[in-house]
Amino acid sequence: MTANLRSGLIVVLAMSALSACSADMDELDAYINEIKSKPGGRIEPLPEITPYETFTYTADVEQLRSPFQPDTPQAAGPASGVTIAEDRLPEFLEQFPLDTLRMVGTLELGENEFGLVQTNDGLIHRVIPGNYVGQNHGRIVEISESEISLIEIISDGIGGYIERDAALGLSN
Repeated sequence: MTANLRSGLIVVLAMSALSACSADMDELDAYINEIKSKPGGRIEPLPEITPYETFTYTADVEQLRSPFQPDTPQAAGPASGVTIAEDRLPEFLEQFPLDTLRMVGTLELGENEFGLVQTNDGLIHRVIPGNYVGQNHGRIVEISESEISLIEIISDGIGGYIERDAALGLSN
């Protein structure tokens, strides 16, 4: 094919494609005119916005407490009696969050009973009461056949610490 014939063929194909599109546009124009000829509906008015009313707190300080102060006295800092032993070296299982550790069983060797704790990587570690696990200074206080009981030390939110009970249950 020559270049003139090829370019002529392209022009003819483009014109036929454009003429096919005009028929679709006629249908679209007819649909738009039909929709415009129908009567419009009623639009509901927007709801009325009520203005914001300011409030000034004018209570007598001698009679009522301030709403910005706690209604009960709070223990502040070390006065709660719970402290963290800063001089203790951290144990291996303290680097893992408690919810990633699993109790997988117990082991008796002589008179000693050990708890078996598995980490995410599948390694199993022996623990005894007095060991620490988890990231909240969790000290193991008791090991039974079904769970390892511990006491964690967590922040009370006002500069001190509180103790809370936690446990690792035997997993299936």
